[in-house]
Amino acid sequence: MIVARAWNRLWRQWWLKRLPAAHQSTLTHRNVYILPTRAGWMLAITLLLLLVGSINYQLNLGYLLTFLIAGCALIGLHVAHGNVCGLQVSAQADEAVFAGQPVRVSIRLQNPSRKHRYAIGLNWWSEQAQHGDPTWADVPATAAQGVDLSWPTTQRGRWPVPPVAVETRFPLGTFRVWHWWKPAATYWVYPAPETSAPALPHLPHPDDGPALGAQTGARSDEVDGLRPYRRGDPLKWIAWKKAARLGDDNPAQWASRDFSRPPSAELWLDATSCGLSDLEGQRSRLCAWVLQAEERGLHYGLRLHDVEIAPNQGPAHRQRCLEALACH
Repeated sequence: MIVARAWNRLWRQWWLKRLPAAHQSTLTHRNVYILPTRAGWMLAITLLLLLVGSINYQLNLGYLLTFLIAGCALIGLHVAHGNVCGLQVSAQADEAVFAGQPVRVSIRLQNPSRKHRYAIGLNWWSEQAQHGDPTWADVPATAAQGVDLSWPTTQRGRWPVPPVAVETRFPLGTFRVWHWWKPAATYWVYPAPETSAPALPHLPHPDDGPALGAQTGARSDEVDGLRPYRRGDPLKWIAWKKAARLGDDNPAQWASRDFSRPPSAELWLDATSCGLSDLEGQRSRLCAWVLQAEERGLHYGLRLHDVEIAPNQGPAHRQRCLEALACH
């Protein structure tokens, strides 16, 4: 058993190395493979015994039954092959996930023909083995069908989508017709944010007013207007007159004064200021700080050992910082 598993793993590794990556794959007779299933092998043994018994006892009805079942099996082989030939598969992964979260990959099955495709199975196919049971779907004629597969993530970085096995056992289940495809799509895995990360570095106490400049210490007390109440806002920032008119004790309905921030106010998130020597721990804490700074609307920059990202804010800046944390 151990030798068989090792041989199977080596064979899969060899096959995956010669399998080219492609954004889309079309199933044809050149890349579709057929072998009997366990039920198919049992049927073959049964037919062989029926044939031997019919020859030994000269049973005409035995011949009829044997060749009738064998003919049905051959027709099922032809139907199973035609059930997948012509299908087009493509993949699109989630933009990004945090380490430990499964990434969702959407597999699109396009059926250009006028015949319905039944029981199309999709499953991951790694170097070790297939993962779990296939996900089955029917594809209508001249239409497309989407199937979502999830893949567990453990390490940060940018990773290729694992190879996919497309198969069918329709209609009799005696033959497995399959196709192996290596998608060219990739997905991002950001570091898992630290659950109990400390406060952001070089930030003033909330009672001191709006954020101070990291370098100049400048501060502005000018009020630009009102904004929704955020948890942690000092009580003196709350617009109590407006809260009294609402007559609602729910803090979510309150409003806080919005102070203008000087252009020079900026926060630097530095790997050396994490207080951790472990590289993965640093990335996890910096990830939590990036999420906190973005949620609070701060202008923040990121300094790593070989990367420096100038202070900014917004979804694009957040994505750039998280991608730098994932790859460096």
